[in-house]
Amino acid sequence: MSERPSTPPQTSNTQSHDALTPEQVKRIEINRLKAKALRDQHEAEARKKAPATNSNSSSNNFAAGQKRPYSATTANVSSTLQDARSTDSSKPGGFRPLDSIQPARNFTKFVEYDFSKMTDTKGGFMTVEDDPHNKVLHSQKADEKPAHMTMKEWERHQLLRSLREQKAGPFEPGLSVLKKEEHKVCRECASLEIDWKWEDVFGCAVCNSCKDKLPEKYSLLTKTEAKEDYLITDPELKDEELLPHLERPNPHKSTWNNMMLYLRYQVEEYAFNKKWGSAEALDAEFERREGDKKRRKEDKFKSKLEELKKKTRVEAYRRSRKAGGGGGKFGDEIGKGGKHTHVWGRPVENEEGTGVKSCVECGMEVEELEF
Repeated sequence: MSERPSTPPQTSNTQSHDALTPEQVKRIEINRLKAKALRDQHEAEARKKAPATNSNSSSNNFAAGQKRPYSATTANVSSTLQDARSTDSSKPGGFRPLDSIQPARNFTKFVEYDFSKMTDTKGGFMTVEDDPHNKVLHSQKADEKPAHMTMKEWERHQLLRSLREQKAGPFEPGLSVLKKEEHKVCRECASLEIDWKWEDVFGCAVCNSCKDKLPEKYSLLTKTEAKEDYLITDPELKDEELLPHLERPNPHKSTWNNMMLYLRYQVEEYAFNKKWGSAEALDAEFERREGDKKRRKEDKFKSKLEELKKKTRVEAYRRSRKAGGGGGKFGDEIGKGGKHTHVWGRPVENEEGTGVKSCVECGMEVEELEF
């Protein structure tokens, strides 16, 4: 048999290393240092020609595992990076330029709104920038304090506005001694100190003392009272030439419509003289409407009672048909065709001491009182 081939033994490399002479080792080291110097020179020239715009591009100019110098990490840093450094030292606050810092990538869709500058349009909150041509957004509400006013100035402005509306204080019309015949006086006491607000709204010149003394003439009526007591319709109450009214905020709820207040003697003059003719005619009309209302209520009750009787009669007929008997009238005995007659048993006292007797056939119970 032929012998199998065997793997030759490994040759040692010690002979190749021992073969290098000191001159060769020196030449190798010199070439390595020259190559490193040339590489550093080429990298420096590349950085000067194409300066890095960010940290990633600057790190590409260095070999893997090589530490970057401090000048490479701090040079050409953009002010938009979120690194808490500012390239503009003239900005107030020194470092940390908040205006130039951009949000992180995960928060780029986040928008911060100033709700003090928004208006509730009942369909969403909108700002002036969203719709610059909308006059409602540009017009400022009368009850909101302007931004340029202090709280003290705003309170003084509100006080002057209320006095101007009421024609009181410094806005009250002046009185002159020379032109007494042109002055408006109270219709009751001829006083010069009249309520100018009432004179402007109702056209009634009366002073405050006469209003308090004569409430049967100068008291104010609400819209509901004028409709129910004097039988005046809504179109008549809304006609300001016919019946002037004074508007006040609703005391029950601020979001409701304003109250419409009417002067009592003006409402009575219109109701008695123009609409109904007299107070007796108004009373007769009021009684007639009340009678009609009562009659309609009774008719409604009777109609419902008739419907209930019909339903009960139909139900009794159905039950008698199921029991095998023929049809009958309301109150007939079910299943026998005749009218039911109660057969009362002996009275028995209940817990309250009252005598109670029941029907032997149908079980109906009634209380029995002895005198």
